[in-house]
Amino acid sequence: MGKIGWNRVIVEKPFGKDLESSNKLSNHLSSLFSEDQIYRIDHYLGKEMVQNLMVLRFANRIFAPLWNRDNIASVVLTFKEPFGTEGRGGYFDEFGIIRDVMQNHMMQMLCLVAMEKPASTDSDDVRDEKVKVLKSIPEIQMENVVLGQYTGDPNGHGEAKKGYLDDPTVPRGSVTPTYAAAVLYIQNERWDGVPFVMRCGKALNERKAEVRLQFRDVPGDIFQSQCKRNELVIRVQPNEAIYTKMMTKKPGMSFSPEESELDLTYGHRYKDVKLPDAYERLILDVFCGSQMHFVRRLEFIFCH
Repeated sequence: MGKIGWNRVIVEKPFGKDLESSNKLSNHLSSLFSEDQIYRIDHYLGKEMVQNLMVLRFANRIFAPLWNRDNIASVVLTFKEPFGTEGRGGYFDEFGIIRDVMQNHMMQMLCLVAMEKPASTDSDDVRDEKVKVLKSIPEIQMENVVLGQYTGDPNGHGEAKKGYLDDPTVPRGSVTPTYAAAVLYIQNERWDGVPFVMRCGKALNERKAEVRLQFRDVPGDIFQSQCKRNELVIRVQPNEAIYTKMMTKKPGMSFSPEESELDLTYGHRYKDVKLPDAYERLILDVFCGSQMHFVRRLEFIFCH
């Protein structure tokens, strides 16, 4: 008699506060469900441009020879929010910006940027390559970390006047960071020596999430240092886009280079297309039994 029906459990972050509590939860879940029944959601893996990273990398011949330490000077992953805790400080203070977005959303994006080409788009093949990246990252050194906490602006308006400690739901004297920047290195043949800079925070100047690859300087510069470095930018939100910063000749009689962009902004190119919400995609994946965009237990272990 064939198997009838299936069981699938969806788990949303935060998934523990540290390795010990994460393992405790994982062990409990594993006693009730098999790994192929557990779907740990990181909703950033459901975002259009995060999913596009694999297609951009592995479906385009032009990027493959460039995607390495010989050509890329740095990779910067940014997550900014223009608002503070807005009365949710009691929740936020338990986790801080590192647990809130850095060790999950940003690490998942880093893995997709850095991983080797998987054998296929099968869930296990993709997640195997992500785990290899995490295994290659040594412990972050404190000299490569900056932590901060936003303060109020007396000349601001509304919420901008308040600092993190002005939120009545935040414990007095809290030192929980609302901003964090860290430099990671991946010790493998492709990325050895390339800094991966992750920066994230609340109450900043804009709302933005992006991945920015900065390429090395052109060797043998003949333009008297007028050229800027090329960049490839994948803007996750808002206004999803992929654009390349490159040098072109300034139009007219001069022979001077200037920076320009090759711009694929989704709102311009796909005007009649509605991009699904990240959770819509992921819940559909659960129904379809695809775990490619979900986090495996080993990833939690290395991220903690």
